Amino acid sequence: MKEPASALVVYESMFDNTARVAEAVARGLRRGGLEAHAIPVTSLASTGPFAVDLLVVGAPTHAFSLSRARTREDAVRQGAPENRAKLGMRDWIPGATPKRFGTERLVVFDTRVARVRRLPSAAGVTAARLLRRRGFRLLRKPVAFLVEGTPGPLCKGEQERAERWGQMMGAACRGEMAERTGPQ
Repeated sequence: MKEPASALVVYESMFDNTARVAEAVARGLRRGGLEAHAIPVTSLASTGPFAVDLLVVGAPTHAFSLSRARTREDAVRQGAPENRAKLGMRDWIPGATPKRFGTERLVVFDTRVARVRRLPSAAGVTAARLLRRRGFRLLRKPVAFLVEGTPGPLCKGEQERAERWGQMMGAACRGEMAERTGPQ
C-alpha cells in the first residue's frame, strides 16, 4: 500500500502567533490529503534527515525580514519566552537542504503586523530567497498572515485563512506529484 503524501511545517514563533498559523496550516494540509506535522525550529535544529513531500516554512517578520539574535532578544524584553530566542529561522536555513528533507518542494509563510501589511520585504520573502539558494523550489509565492500588534493576537479570521491555505498547498503538492509520476 502506498504511503500518503507528507508535509513538515517548520516555524519560528516568539509570541505564539506564528505557531497558531503553523498548526492551522498543518490542519489544512491534512484536510488536503497530506500527513502533516508542525514543529518549532528550536526543536528541529539537531534532528533529521526527514522524508517528506513538502516542506513548509513560517516565521514572524522582524525589522522587515527574518529575525536576528538582536530582534529575538528585543521580543524577549517585550514578554516572549527566553528559550525561543536561542535559534531563529535565519540561523536554521543554512543547514536545510532538499536532501535532508527528501524534497525540493517548498511553500513559505510569514506573520506580520497588520498596520504594515504591505512590506517591500518580509520574513517570507527572505526565507524563500534563502531556501531557493539552498536548492528548494517554491510551489507558490510566500503568503502573509496578519497580527494585531507585535505580541498579537492574530487578526480575526487569520487562523481559518491559514487552514484554507494549507489545504490548497496540500492539493497543489499532490497535484504536482501526480503530474510528475503520470497516470497510474
